[in-house]
Amino acid sequence: MTSRVLRSRRNTVIGIVLTAVMLFPVYWMINVSLTPQQDMRKSPPDLLPLHPTFTGYRAVLDDQLPYLWVSLLIGLGTVTLTLVLSAPAGYALAKLRPRGAGLLGLLLLIAQMVPGIVMAMGFYGIFLNLGIMNTWWGLVVADSTIAVPFGVMIFAAFMSGIPDELLSAAKVDGANLWRTFTAIVLPVSRNAVVTVSLFSFLWAWSDFVFANTLDAGGDMRPITLGIYKYIGNNNQEWNAIMATAVIASIPAAVLLVLAQRYVAAGVTAGAVKD
Repeated sequence: MTSRVLRSRRNTVIGIVLTAVMLFPVYWMINVSLTPQQDMRKSPPDLLPLHPTFTGYRAVLDDQLPYLWVSLLIGLGTVTLTLVLSAPAGYALAKLRPRGAGLLGLLLLIAQMVPGIVMAMGFYGIFLNLGIMNTWWGLVVADSTIAVPFGVMIFAAFMSGIPDELLSAAKVDGANLWRTFTAIVLPVSRNAVVTVSLFSFLWAWSDFVFANTLDAGGDMRPITLGIYKYIGNNNQEWNAIMATAVIASIPAAVLLVLAQRYVAAGVTAGAVKD
């Protein structure tokens, strides 16, 4: 028992140290966002904001708030489109078992391996010809091309674990295929829905490659381009730059904390079979 306790304490200490090392950049970002501009060049820098200021956060509200709303709109649009396309596709692969399901699964896996910059250049040519550069819904379509293959694989893995007897009982009760999917399968697949929604939102929220490639200089820019533009125009205003990064990180951090239990269940679905 003594050896086991010592091993547990050692692992706890190691875990705390590694967590502190990984979270230090986040802490430093917050520290710099609260540091007055005249204290930026101090050597060594203050490990704590001894004279905190919120001028950087006021600059965020004045300059970056429209970009935050655009990112929120793109993120929610990506989540909606991803769920509409991936949930029925995952159900079809898991339960309807169409011909070529194995090949389709392989193609989805290959789609996850295509570099984003390659896809961005393809979208650039298509969007330019269609005249839809710098539109928020165009970025929703582009971001969904990354999220949908992932969503289909997650839904297929999760829904394959739903007992066939449950679906047969619904069919006996007179439910058609669509009714069974919406009334039985989707409510049972809550963990998968949360997982796919979270990852698709985070991909859209943090996207820079698609946003920068498909931007034509308009006003509908996400926060990633807002930060990039702000750095270019104010490369000495580091407290405002870091304040922007802090504000942009809050939605992702909150969602991860709230949904971690569902995500853990969703991403491991189908890993263990009876």
